[in-house]
Amino acid sequence: MSTLQQDALLMENGHIKGLSRELRHGRTAHNMSSSSLRKKSDLTLVSKVQWCLLRNLLVNFQEVILGTKLSILFLVIPLAIVAEVYRFGRPWVFALALVGLTPLAERVSFLTEQVSYHTGPTVGGLLNATFGNVTELIIAIFALRNNKIAVLKYSLLGSILSNLLLVLGTSLFSGGIANIRGEQKFDRKQVDVNSLMLLLAFLCHLLPLLFRYSGISAALDTGPSLHLSRTASIVMLIAYFAYLVFQLWTHRQLFQAEDEEDNDNVAEVAVIGFWSGFAWLAGLTVLIAILSQFVVNTIEGTSDSWSLSVSFLSIILLPIVGNATEHAGAIIFALKNKLDISLGVALGSATQISMFVVPLCVVIAWIMGIRMDLDFNLLETGSLALAILVPSFTLQDGTSNYMKGLVLLLCYVVIGACFFVQRTPPNQADVPNMILKPPTEAA
Repeated sequence: MSTLQQDALLMENGHIKGLSRELRHGRTAHNMSSSSLRKKSDLTLVSKVQWCLLRNLLVNFQEVILGTKLSILFLVIPLAIVAEVYRFGRPWVFALALVGLTPLAERVSFLTEQVSYHTGPTVGGLLNATFGNVTELIIAIFALRNNKIAVLKYSLLGSILSNLLLVLGTSLFSGGIANIRGEQKFDRKQVDVNSLMLLLAFLCHLLPLLFRYSGISAALDTGPSLHLSRTASIVMLIAYFAYLVFQLWTHRQLFQAEDEEDNDNVAEVAVIGFWSGFAWLAGLTVLIAILSQFVVNTIEGTSDSWSLSVSFLSIILLPIVGNATEHAGAIIFALKNKLDISLGVALGSATQISMFVVPLCVVIAWIMGIRMDLDFNLLETGSLALAILVPSFTLQDGTSNYMKGLVLLLCYVVIGACFFVQRTPPNQADVPNMILKPPTEAA
């Protein structure tokens, strides 16, 4: 640790906060994945600044803004704001805002880890559980505020599909190619827990859909389905809270993502002070909120301009770009034959979205007086079922090879092609849960 970093941390906290063995062995897969895109900051020039306060500000800027391999993408953020202010074409605003979200998501993960160095592994884990998918949550809130329930459901579904099929498939395929002479092995305990949570989430999505087709009364009245969805959402949130207790307290060792090579040789320290970390975290969250609003407001105009359905943009394009940093990190660790970290990223993020973000959106919509349920329609729910069941069967033996990854990728391609050719009528774009008669009644 440099003298300059020590001075900065001494000013804020009165002591230097290193990363203890307990903390190092409790880092989540999400943190480990994001760390693969970070780079060591060169503080030679900054150390020559005489004024201590200015020097500390420059240190923070160096670590937060320039301490990532994606720092060049920060230039896109002001371009997106300028494009919105001067009323550039909707596709330009959408594309620039989407790209601008990429480095912000990675930096939020970095700052969450920095704050956790000062708070301990338990509070750090709770922070990661809150901010791990902050981009998806903020986009969902703006979609709710604009009453774009279809965009909200599509984006959340897309994040789950992307993690379970694209990220996991690419990781298994890349790791299998890099270790083509043998099979990669991983600990099934974490996989089993996440798979069980995902199956519970699927059940809570499936029942409202089946309820709609169960009889004439259900077909003519959305009330029972809505009440069922709200009840299921509360159950899911309770299950997610139990999952956090299981993950952070009682069985924390199952979820530890330990990078043995790095941890054994490098004594890690916090490079950002506690209050600085919170200030930067708040500032970046505001930027994420601004860009998320741009994305929500321009997605339909972009759909018309690019002749692509809103469902394809929300389910396929938005998650690929928005979660690019997590995806890259998972692939990098799979190539290093550290498949447990890759699985923790993919399955952990999918579990967090399906068991926390989705039901939380239903509850928030309930509070706002908006009728949002867990019925994602037949095509979307079927895609979710395949995305959950196929990886569960793929990972059941605790081994992996490139063929398993290829199958997951091909499943994602087929689902993507399905939504690519789908054309949602304009008058149904924001009414995804129109009450349809059961097949027998329609006949």
